[in-house]
Amino acid sequence: MSIPFLKDDPLPTGAVEELGRFGGTRLRRIRCGNPGPFTFLGTNTYLIGEGRVAVLDPGPEDAAHHAALRAALAGETVSHILVSHTHRDHSPGAAALRAASGAPTLGFGPHQTPPEAGGEGADHAFTPDIALADGGTVAGEGWRLAALHTPGHCANHLCFALEGAGVLFSADHVMSWSTSVVSPPDGDMAAYMAGLARLAARPEALFLPGHGAPLPEPARFTRALLAHRQAREDSLRAALAGGPGAVAVLVPRLYGALDPRLVPAAGRSLLAHLRKLEAEGLARPEPGSGAWAAAG
Repeated sequence: MSIPFLKDDPLPTGAVEELGRFGGTRLRRIRCGNPGPFTFLGTNTYLIGEGRVAVLDPGPEDAAHHAALRAALAGETVSHILVSHTHRDHSPGAAALRAASGAPTLGFGPHQTPPEAGGEGADHAFTPDIALADGGTVAGEGWRLAALHTPGHCANHLCFALEGAGVLFSADHVMSWSTSVVSPPDGDMAAYMAGLARLAARPEALFLPGHGAPLPEPARFTRALLAHRQAREDSLRAALAGGPGAVAVLVPRLYGALDPRLVPAAGRSLLAHLRKLEAEGLARPEPGSGAWAAAG
């Protein structure tokens, strides 16, 4: 099943997009100017409600982005600061927004993998004022969000369902422009694929991702993402059936020609697949060689 990625997002950096009213709740989007091979055109920040507003994913420490947020919120009060996960393109801006507004921060918890254990690229300074577990809720004036713990891309990753509105903020678990990197040990492929299955079964008609344009028909799209991951795993098992191989050798065989900037990330996602297969008794590392082999 091919994935119908949305490779265009006409929203200018720093501009405010009025997404509409969903279940009576006004939603707006502002995109940060932090484009890159993993962030597409930039990180999306969402404003939920009006008058007293929740801000979801304030983004990185970026003066221009926070000036755009202040302008968009002129005359309004920030009531909640929500963080989907603690990668550096999503959560560091929460500190300045909290200092300026006094609003509490909410998220699953601090980053769960320390730098020395492979937790680089994370915001280790963030700890939410209020922790949200799976199924936890937060409400403001005219809106209510339910948290869905969806680890895989990041161990503390949350999606948020806007109750009664048919909208789900899918953050980086389901992005409209590309697949997500799953990098062990904080990333977990089994958890990520389980999360895709969970989100594909959701009733919402619109996903609002952490990067890229709004995603209509999200169930079909999410099923395609899951089928893609399963096909990659099947190809990996077929490759291992032909003999042991190291990740550096397997990546070009399974991914083909890649932007050189994406090769390390592809290797991390492939390692996540290998660790999933190891846990299932289907692959094993070859001691001392750096290679992996089929098990059983």
